[in-house]
Amino acid sequence: MFVYEKKLEFPVKISQTNPQLASLILTQFGGPDGELGASLRYFSQKFDMVTEEGKAILNDIATEELAHLEMIGSMCMQLSENADIEQIKKAGFDKYYVDHGTGIYPSNAAGVPFTASYVQSKGDPITNLYEDMAAEQKARSTYEYLMQMTDDPDVIDPLRFLREREVVHFQRFGEALRKVEDYMNSKRQFVMPKKCCCCKPRSKG
Repeated sequence: MFVYEKKLEFPVKISQTNPQLASLILTQFGGPDGELGASLRYFSQKFDMVTEEGKAILNDIATEELAHLEMIGSMCMQLSENADIEQIKKAGFDKYYVDHGTGIYPSNAAGVPFTASYVQSKGDPITNLYEDMAAEQKARSTYEYLMQMTDDPDVIDPLRFLREREVVHFQRFGEALRKVEDYMNSKRQFVMPKKCCCCKPRSKG
């Protein structure tokens, strides 16, 4: 069960209209390394996690990714909702606009719709956690690239916050991985059974 808190995890208050930047930031809504894919990935993986702590970490981070998805959607809306048609055409936002207006649709920066192929769930807890650590690093890189696309502090500040959360998630998945590896290794340790009387060597005589 989830409880929705009616505020963003980090405030988003963008004053300048920039539909081109909105189209780029949209990739973190529905792109290959975006927040929607991350949330679905971690929710899917928690069911076959072997430790309760690992399940809790996956559930917590999956939930936070939904909060990040809300931030990204708010950023894209604020950047594009007041754009006029000329701004939309000039920004190259027209192809998106004719399908979705300034509404938020899960796609990447090139307009390719979200696909479930972005969601990795292998059924092996160790494989999944390595995948998750890589996913967080890819998301961190994407946020850094997006920050290079603008000098607007209203945009940079929430992007920087989101980048920092990816670093924290990477660290938490690393901690979970070490504990899961320890758990899996302990499950593979076998105790040799005591020899029964039938197995004892017979005495000569």
